[in-house]
Amino acid sequence: MSIQQHNPFQFPRIYLASQSPRRAQLLEQIGVPFDVFLPEDSEAAELLEVVLPNENPMDYVQRVSLAKLQAIQQQINAAQLPPQPILCADTTVAFTDDILGKPVDAADARRMLSMLSGQTHQVHTAVAVAWGHDVKRVCVTSQVTFKTISPVDLEAYIDSGEPFGRAGAYAVQGLAATFIEHLSGSYSSVMGLPVFEVAHLLRD
Repeated sequence: MSIQQHNPFQFPRIYLASQSPRRAQLLEQIGVPFDVFLPEDSEAAELLEVVLPNENPMDYVQRVSLAKLQAIQQQINAAQLPPQPILCADTTVAFTDDILGKPVDAADARRMLSMLSGQTHQVHTAVAVAWGHDVKRVCVTSQVTFKTISPVDLEAYIDSGEPFGRAGAYAVQGLAATFIEHLSGSYSSVMGLPVFEVAHLLRD
């Protein structure tokens, strides 16, 4: 899928190796032209996200973003597609070194949100950009503080369906904004793509 838009900063056209509508939205916001390119083998891509023994959140998110990038590079080379930079990103939510992935069900979402309630946690987004054999990488960490979530609000949020498919069982740009007392770092990175750092990588 090719996205056409105004590009005042003359960013190069890239391959976006992500199906996240939020990452697409953020690239559109700063005028980056892109083509979405997804892995052929979705099961193999999901296996890359399995946490390794004793892996800390920062190492995890950087490993996964680079592994996804390398897999997409192989696909694009095999398909002999026109060369252009490839961007891949991965976001993870962490609390006291525990990696909070996407909840498997309502009980799992309840467990994660209860853990984050009234606490400060970290959101790490790792970005990898490849152009030929050159790979540039950056990892942005933000601190997010939740208010104490009441049982009524917790159940209402889970019933909304928003926690599912989201790392840490919440979306900063959605209903969960009502839970966030303070955010230190990059709002766009918590959404899934740090636009300041991405713009810098693409200009390089």
